[in-house]
Amino acid sequence: MALKEVIDQNTCLFSITACITLTFCYVASLYVWRSKLSRDHPSTIKRRFFSVFCVMLLAPFLTQYFLTEETINRGDMYEQLGLRSSGLIIAIVAPLFLTAILFLGPLTMHVISGSWKLYAEPLYWVSSWQDLMWVRNHFMAPLSEEWVFRACMMPLLLQCLEPLTAVFMGPLLFGIAHFHHMLERMRSGCDFQTALMISTFQFTYTSLFGAYSAYLFARTGHFAAPLVAHMFCNHMGFPNFAEVGQYPPLQRVLIICSFLLGFTLWCMLLTRLTSPDIYDNRLHWET
Repeated sequence: MALKEVIDQNTCLFSITACITLTFCYVASLYVWRSKLSRDHPSTIKRRFFSVFCVMLLAPFLTQYFLTEETINRGDMYEQLGLRSSGLIIAIVAPLFLTAILFLGPLTMHVISGSWKLYAEPLYWVSSWQDLMWVRNHFMAPLSEEWVFRACMMPLLLQCLEPLTAVFMGPLLFGIAHFHHMLERMRSGCDFQTALMISTFQFTYTSLFGAYSAYLFARTGHFAAPLVAHMFCNHMGFPNFAEVGQYPPLQRVLIICSFLLGFTLWCMLLTRLTSPDIYDNRLHWET
C-alpha cells in the first residue's frame, strides 16, 4: 500500500503529526545558528529572518503532501492556503476593523495622550523600517507565524476536525512554540521561576490570540485576514491596564468604558463580520 493511501486512511493522525513537525521546524530554525548574541542583536535577527524564510518556503510542500485527495478536490492548493482574490479587500478591512474595536480602550488612551499623531510623521515610518527589531515584531513575525501556523496548519486540521475544534487545537501548538523564549530569558539572567511565569502568561495570551486568528482564517478563507489582525495586535501590544490609573478621574472613566464597550462590540460583531458568505468562502467553514 502506497504511503499516500495510508495517509488518507489515517488522516487525523498524520495531519496532527505534520502540524507538530511544522511547529518543531519553525522553532528549531531560530536556533540553528550557534551564537551567544542576544535575540535582539542585528546579526541574530538577520540570521533568523533567513532560517524562518526557509521554513516558510518548505511548509506548503509538507502541507500539500499530507492533504488528502478529497481535501484537494474541494479547492486547489492556493485556496487551501488562503491565497484567493475573491473577497480579498473585505478580508483585509473587516478583520482589521474588528480587531481595532477589541482594542478600543488602548486606542482611546492613544488619542487622549496624543501619541497617535506620531503615525502621521513620515520620519516615524522611515526610521521604523530601518529598525530590524521593529521589522521583526511588526512584519516578519506576523508574516511567518501566520503562514506556518495558520495557512499551512489549518488546512491539515480542518480536513479531519470540526472547524471549532481545529480553531482551538491549532493555537495550542502556536502557544507552545513561544515557550522557547523561556530559554532566552534564563540565558539573559532571569531565574527559572520568573521565566516560567512569564512564559506561561505568554503561552496563555498567544494561544487565545491564536484561536482568534485561526477563527479568522477558517471563517474568511483568507490568509490576509489573520495576517492584518496579527500585525495590528503586535503593534498595539498587550493592553497595559495599570497605565489607566495614571490618567485623571474623568479620563479614567472614559478609558474604562472604552475597554468595556470595545469588548462588548467585538463579541456582538465577531460572527457577523466574519460570515463566510461575505468572503465567498465555501472551503473551510460551511454555512
